Amino acid sequence: MDNSKNEIVHSSFWSSLFSTSGKKADIEEHILSIPIFKDLSSKEISQLLKIIHNRNYLPGECIFYEGDPGIAVYIVRNGEVVIKRNIDAGGNHFLATFGKGDFFGELALVDGEKRSASAIAKTDVSLSVIFKLELDEFIERFPKKGIKMLQGITEIVVARLRKLDEENILLQTMLKIKSEEDYGA
Repeated sequence: MDNSKNEIVHSSFWSSLFSTSGKKADIEEHILSIPIFKDLSSKEISQLLKIIHNRNYLPGECIFYEGDPGIAVYIVRNGEVVIKRNIDAGGNHFLATFGKGDFFGELALVDGEKRSASAIAKTDVSLSVIFKLELDEFIERFPKKGIKMLQGITEIVVARLRKLDEENILLQTMLKIKSEEDYGA
């Protein structure tokens, strides 16, 4: 039985919009464990904590949908998030799973385009959210650190792109071999 059509996806947008759960010390420790924030001073961390919003999601809840405006980056404090994309032929293509310490949605910080995939809570999830407008203001106040943070994000995006390139080459090679086997080329 195909459960993908019967899948219930909840949106906790309103229920967690004003949530402030998460202890400051825990969030600060978590943020400092992420390489792109490690060089921030105590003052800068204090300012960064002011723009971090905390959200909690239940399994199956949608964090954002494919096609939504890209307005924030999400940092996983606890739990797992699945990134999936709808395919024209029907169904979903799972792109990635992110866990504690990972972040996703970072392309919104770069291009501000619509989301190219959906993010769904796989388990109970606690996220730290940084909205683009607030991050832009932070970068204006602390330009040197902001540039370092963006460089860190860029390095991770590039690493992910390189991995996708490798997977694409492997897939093309496998398809070529399969085609040659099938058609005797």
